[in-house]
Amino acid sequence: MLDKPSSEPWLRGTHSEVPAVLRAVLHALELADEDLQRWCGRLSDEQLNRRPAQIASVAFHLRHISRSLDRLLTYAEGAALNESQIAALHSEHAAGATRSELFAELSAALASSAKRIRSFSDADLEAVRTVGRKQLPATLGGLLVHIADHMQRHVGQAITTAKIVLAQEP
Repeated sequence: MLDKPSSEPWLRGTHSEVPAVLRAVLHALELADEDLQRWCGRLSDEQLNRRPAQIASVAFHLRHISRSLDRLLTYAEGAALNESQIAALHSEHAAGATRSELFAELSAALASSAKRIRSFSDADLEAVRTVGRKQLPATLGGLLVHIADHMQRHVGQAITTAKIVLAQEP
């Protein structure tokens, strides 16, 4: 496991050049990366795909974090999902993922997301956005906050599943 830094990202004084809401989301991305690397980064391919008691695998949560970041940021940008994003959504539960591909996808998604989030630095957080086929009402700020809390929820689930998987080892 990686050593845990002495403080969480939000206490490191970073990203002070961006507004507070965006800064908090950037810090949530960093915390997710650190926690997932620490608790899930050394699991084997088999362990990442294991579903104890038929709960979602760690692999699912890693894919879902990566792909939901892309989807939610697409809505934040005022766009609709494209066919490849919808196909990616439907493949999140697929078995057989490898650690290298899961963490490469996660790393790329976190880096891309940070860049996309920074692009909202001068945006109106009250700007109206819609979500999904039903065009549910949201705001840019609401979507950004949801990105952070949704991601952290799945980070927690991935870590809990990883701990269950490891506890089942002989």
